[in-house]
Amino acid sequence: MRNRIGPQPPRGASPPTRPPTLPSAGVAAEQALADALDDGTLAVRASEGDEDAFAVLVRRHSGRLLALAQHLLGNRTDAEDAVQEAFLSAWRRLPEFRHSASFGTWMYRIVTNRCLNTLRHPPHPLPLDTLPEPAAVAADSSPPRIAETDAAAAALTKALLGLRPELRVCWVLRELHGLHYDEIAHVVGSSEQTVRGRLFRARRALMEAMRPWR
Repeated sequence: MRNRIGPQPPRGASPPTRPPTLPSAGVAAEQALADALDDGTLAVRASEGDEDAFAVLVRRHSGRLLALAQHLLGNRTDAEDAVQEAFLSAWRRLPEFRHSASFGTWMYRIVTNRCLNTLRHPPHPLPLDTLPEPAAVAADSSPPRIAETDAAAAALTKALLGLRPELRVCWVLRELHGLHYDEIAHVVGSSEQTVRGRLFRARRALMEAMRPWR
């Protein structure tokens, strides 16, 4: 992973002694915070310069954010880079977090925007064999449900990577991460009606691509 300049502290906070990082071994102070405080309280503390509070948020949300980035980018290294940069950006931007949405949804938005930028200006082609196989969902007629063989999963992966980025993002957030329409709208900065339209087009395209496997 590339070397990066450490984040600047939120305005009015003391300079951090270390930058936030992706999760490593837990420590007692972080565990106590994790057990006692919700995301909103941790975000307030982090905006005041509390590094332990921010470390708990990183540990709490990094798994899902890494999965999201890898589903969108198809590359583990690029996904880790996107999430690391998103957390560094979030650390700098904590004073802007107004709690109009949950901290997790806010982070989804930051990660999604970084992934969309990468998808629109890819440094290299997306490798089909590195995208994790999408998890099955409850609806029997959904594309993930019918991807029961390696060949079908490969076909779905290829079809998913062939979607326009804005369609792929909405489908991944809904079908693989279970976000509600209003949450997806907040993440992608569009209306619920736009999200529903993108999901309809994505599902139609994927179901057409998967027709031979039905």
